[in-house]
Amino acid sequence: CFVALLLDDDVRQALAAEIDRLRPRAAAVSWIVPENLHLTLKFLGNVVATRGDAIGAALAAAAADTPAFDFGVEGLGAFPSPRRPRVIWVGAGGGQVEAVGLAGRVEHALAPLGFAREDRPFAAHITLGRLREPRRDTALAEALAAGAARPFGVVRAGRLSLMRSDLSPRGARYTELGGWPLR
Repeated sequence: CFVALLLDDDVRQALAAEIDRLRPRAAAVSWIVPENLHLTLKFLGNVVATRGDAIGAALAAAAADTPAFDFGVEGLGAFPSPRRPRVIWVGAGGGQVEAVGLAGRVEHALAPLGFAREDRPFAAHITLGRLREPRRDTALAEALAAGAARPFGVVRAGRLSLMRSDLSPRGARYTELGGWPLR
């Protein structure tokens, strides 16, 4: 399971078009299907169904403490670097401060339930694809550099979602288990 901000259809379609542009320049990338694109705030791992009520209450409290906000979806990049990518992503521009604050409130709300806090600072991003084996790829690095400031739209973050991921040979399928409106 994971906690996420879901994207508007028009932003998902813009990102799908970008994936189509990148696809011929990047070998061995496992691309995310458009309906699965989202901004992850916290990965929870396997969660026992009996904990759902406690998790829901914690997320409701985190959402109630957070005003709705807009965030810009812009700029291509890669972790750990565009020269040797492992994860290809698009960033959250305007609204990044609010997204970081919400992720912190989610962390704080879930910590008493035994979910470990992240060691690394939260970096608001939307994963577009993962490389099976990171290696130098000049064509991909150039494509990422060319899109480093490209805008893909604005999303109204008005709802916190708890998502379940079901893996299959055809890829992951996400199901929303619950949602809580931001203030």
